[in-house]
Amino acid sequence: MLVLVILSGTAVALISEPLHQVLVLAIYGFALTLLFFCLQAPDVALSELVVSGVGLPLIILATLRKLAERRDREDA
Repeated sequence: MLVLVILSGTAVALISEPLHQVLVLAIYGFALTLLFFCLQAPDVALSELVVSGVGLPLIILATLRKLAERRDREDA
């Protein structure tokens, strides 16, 4: 599990496309969740699942969409 966390964290840092980076960030959050379950910390794992696996990627995607809409309005 630790190798999966290391690989997914490295992938988040190396990807330059924001949309792809958000998707890999969600995978990284799920990998951390699994690691915390393996380390017998279910309360931390559930918090990680909500924040890093679901919440943060949704907020970033909403922000990217809003920025794209603003850019389209400025171009028009």
